[in-house]
Amino acid sequence: MWQGLILCTALTLAGFGMAMLPGISDSGVSPLVFSLLLGLILGNLPVARGLATSARPGLGFATRWLLRGGIVLFGFSLTVQQIFVLGPKIILLDALVITSVLVVGYFIGTRLLGMDRETTLLTSAGSAICGAAAVLATEATIRSRPAAASMAVATVVLFGSLAMVVHPLLYSLLHMTEGLYGVYIGATVHEVAQVIAAGDAVGPDALTNAIVVKLVRVMLLVPFLLIVGQWWLRKYANRAASDSGETARLPIPWFAFGFMAMVGVNSVITLPVALQDALVLTGQIGMTMAMAALGFETRIEKLKALGIRPFILGLILFTLLIVGGGAASQLLMG
Repeated sequence: MWQGLILCTALTLAGFGMAMLPGISDSGVSPLVFSLLLGLILGNLPVARGLATSARPGLGFATRWLLRGGIVLFGFSLTVQQIFVLGPKIILLDALVITSVLVVGYFIGTRLLGMDRETTLLTSAGSAICGAAAVLATEATIRSRPAAASMAVATVVLFGSLAMVVHPLLYSLLHMTEGLYGVYIGATVHEVAQVIAAGDAVGPDALTNAIVVKLVRVMLLVPFLLIVGQWWLRKYANRAASDSGETARLPIPWFAFGFMAMVGVNSVITLPVALQDALVLTGQIGMTMAMAALGFETRIEKLKALGIRPFILGLILFTLLIVGGGAASQLLMG
């Protein structure tokens, strides 16, 4: 196992180093993305093919246990009190955005674009909820192929970065108040880091509201995982199990309950800032190591087989977030 863990550690350190480079550190691109790309490049080199076999136990440990542990520790970045800052309508807005993007994305991806179910669901979840973290959490629940997760991360990073640039440009055109525009950013931009970058570019009121709305959106990841786990079991896992003569088990995402437990602890106990930052960083390191492992196990030929359709779906969902998310923000919060 140690060979795979050392490999993931090296890729994670390199990913964090790249994320801290001048010109990149302010872009909102997280170390998870760089570690995924580095793992993808290294894993597809001929010299690394032999390493894949010996490193497989450690890679599996990273994608299963380090990923779940990272998501649990991510709960220390949230509190229940943040939900009540802007009122209960924020929950309604975020739920509406998430549900719309998931339903529309899954229908378009599977019915109109002819994509496989896993890539469609992961891409839609990443766009609807919280980018790469949502992709990883959903992947851990439905246990999809590495190529599907890697492609989904690529789409949400691309269009999340585009949203980070587009939102400040749209601010002067939409005639929203700064605070309301922050709500709009938090409800529609993919990654937490991208939300911070876009909100900061608009102003302090926009930044404050954007972070709160985004964190509430992240909290809704838990009910989504519970629902999608049961739905996936009934619709697809039972069918595959019956074909093989086995009994399908309900994929209960226990790490989601751990995530909510840490949110609860963080809401009632004031931790020292240094300890809280260390716990959040530890969680980010765990998720980044999992991302590195996913990248290393993804083969370029599998990504080529998926083609351009995931990016078309990502573009459609990006447009839905920009247009529909803006209309919903004004309707509910304006």
